[in-house]
Amino acid sequence: MNRIIFAMALLLACATMLGESKDSGRTIPCKTLEIAPSCYWTHGRLGFYQGNPAFRIWKIGTTRLLGIFSGPSSYHGPMADATPLDDDENPQFPTNVRRTLKTHQKFGLPNRVYADFEVCPLEPEKAGAMQAACIESAKNIATEK
Repeated sequence: MNRIIFAMALLLACATMLGESKDSGRTIPCKTLEIAPSCYWTHGRLGFYQGNPAFRIWKIGTTRLLGIFSGPSSYHGPMADATPLDDDENPQFPTNVRRTLKTHQKFGLPNRVYADFEVCPLEPEKAGAMQAACIESAKNIATEK
């Protein structure tokens, strides 16, 4: 009986770690079982840029940029025509990031958001190139004034 309870608790913990709550509005998961081992935390600045993808994270203290997409099921490679346009310009974010972007806007565009982001790479890192990733979660959020 104790093994069953332990197994159920473990499954519940894994489900909580890998998905967002039903009220998040997110339909595309970022952190899947396949890419979970490659996910990591980084301090960065999320901003809206001209070009594709529109949202990018600058990893503070580096010259690295992460191009943000919703998740592995919506990213189909580095070619612009291979990625659905909506995901390229309007990726799904964790609830607290989405709320912050919506609340803090300047001239109709979101202000830059500083935070500790849990990101999951969607492709290998290449020197001198932006890397595709998704945002699983964020904490310590602040915005530019």
